[in-house]
Formats: sequence, C-alpha cells, structure tokens
Amino acid sequence: MINKILETLYSKVFINIIVKNEQSVVYVEVCSGADVTSRVEKTFDTTSINSKMYEFVNAYKKESPYYYISVLDKSPSQGAIPTCTSTQMAKYVNMSSAKYICHASNTWATYTQDYDLNALVNDYKSLGIDFVFSPFIVMSRFFEDKINSTLSMFILVEENHLSLGIFDNSKLLYGDHLNMGYEQNEEDMLIESSIDDDALLEIDDIDIDEIDIDEESESLNDFSNIEDLDIIDDIDEFSEAQDIQEIVQEKDDSLSTEGFNEDYKRFSLIQNSLGVFYKDEKYESKFIETVYIADAVGVSKDLKGYLEEEMFLNVYIRKINLSSELSELAKAELK
Repeated sequence: MINKILETLYSKVFINIIVKNEQSVVYVEVCSGADVTSRVEKTFDTTSINSKMYEFVNAYKKESPYYYISVLDKSPSQGAIPTCTSTQMAKYVNMSSAKYICHASNTWATYTQDYDLNALVNDYKSLGIDFVFSPFIVMSRFFEDKINSTLSMFILVEENHLSLGIFDNSKLLYGDHLNMGYEQNEEDMLIESSIDDDALLEIDDIDIDEIDIDEESESLNDFSNIEDLDIIDDIDEFSEAQDIQEIVQEKDDSLSTEGFNEDYKRFSLIQNSLGVFYKDEKYESKFIETVYIADAVGVSKDLKGYLEEEMFLNVYIRKINLSSELSELAKAELK
C-alpha cells in the first residue's frame, strides 16, 4: 500500500538499451502515470559500457527511485521452440543449463543459455538490469494481430541478427535465431569496454543470483517466471491500410556493395532456415506463402525482391523502433 502511494509521488524512468554492430543506443522515457513527460535517445560508439554511457544512464537513474533498465537480449545461444513442456524441450534444444519463459498459454517458449545470460548481466553490472527481453517477444508483440490470425513467417531484422518465427494462428511452429556473422576484433572490444575508474563506483564481482533489482520489478533470477506477455491488452492494432501498403525504405538504385551483400546474406539465411522447417521431421511443417518483416535497420528493396522472386513469397515490410518497443514491454511488465 505504501509503495503504491509513493509511486504516485514519483515519475517512472524507463531506460532501454539496444546493442548494435558497433554502437549502443540508449532510449529513455520519463513517465508520470500513463503519460510520457519526456523522451531522449542517445547513441554511443561502444557495444558495452564506457564512461560516457555510464554517466548518461546514471543521471536518469537519479531522477527517481522508480527506474527500470531493459536490455534487448543479444545472446547468440537464444531461440524459440514450439513447446513449453519440459519433457519435449530436449527434442529441440538442450535446456539443462538455460533459462526459459513460456508464452501464449504455455504453448511455446523463448530461451537463453545461462552462460550467455550471465555474461550479459556481467556486462551491465555497473548499471544493473531489471528486464532482459527476447527479440522473439518484441517481434510477436509487434505483429500480434497477424500472428493470431494467419499462417505466416515473421522476421525481426537487426544489424547483427534475424529472429525468425513461423506461426499458425498464434501457435509457434518453428523459431530460429540467425547470426549475420559479424565479429569484432577482441582487442577493440577490450579497449571499448574499459571504463574510467573515477567515473564508476567500486563494484565487487557478482553473479546472477545476487543482482540488486528494484522491489517493483522482476529479477533475472526469476527469468523463467516473467508474466506471459501475450496477455497485453493495450497493443496498438495495425490498420487495414498497413496490411496493404508495404513500408520499404527506398534507396538509390545503385546500391553499395556492402548493402547488396547484407541483404543477400539475409535472404540466404532466411532461405536456409525455411528449408530446415520444411525438411526436419520434428517440425510441423506447412507451406508458407507470406512473410512479415519488422525492419529495425532500413533494409533495401532488394531483400523484398529476393524473397518474392526466388522463394515466391508475399512480402510485407514494416519499420520498427526497437527502443520504444522495449520501453512498452517494460511498462507492461509493471502492470
């Protein structure tokens, strides 16, 4: 009761971190009740925490005792499987050392291996983490209207990864987390992860079970018990106009070699993954005619062309703002 009263006296601060190929984006929303009173986004040239990023985030942490830090899971070992029954999970992946969350009335699950989750927590131990969200949950929330009513393939495109899911009227048939294959030089990663000692408080080594997280938020130790996000009622519906009109970032016809290579690599990864879905007997394969793409990077029109001409798919591309989607997921967790 006292906590509820105190909440009305303070703003809530939602701090959201998206790690890209060579940069980190920090998006902050300050909320008073249901209203967003301010928004700010800043990009840092680091894939971990440097002194400038720490100072920026810490300044917003000081604005209110009710602050929540969310990170989009960047783990290479994560994925989604079409079951949440423990006896069946081993059919798809070794879950003996993984954290998982069930969704859609326990019909499917997202997972991350413990070593990757611990590494992620350790990367941000100077700030603390309240929520780690799977890109599959971002994708399923973004396309909730289509996932619940069609048989289609859905893809979230990030710089480093593609998160691919095939759903049949809300039932997950297949999930795959695809790596674009970017690798950073180890020496560069060590340099960029160094933080000025004067800029940080002294931090002792911690493990995932000892993370200090605000009372109102879920702990990472309870990662497998996060409330099913599919019950969120306040998701904006896509209009019929969006169903018809594909949103594609137009680029100059003379694309750079780099842009061409990236979109062709994405196409190849999607093509190979769909081939696994069709051929692997453990999946309930069905013929896919339509793909919905949540574009977080600004893909070229060539990706759409490859999928339509080579795989005979109907392709719909919608832009997605990962930072704001992450913030909405954090708000939903607190309801």
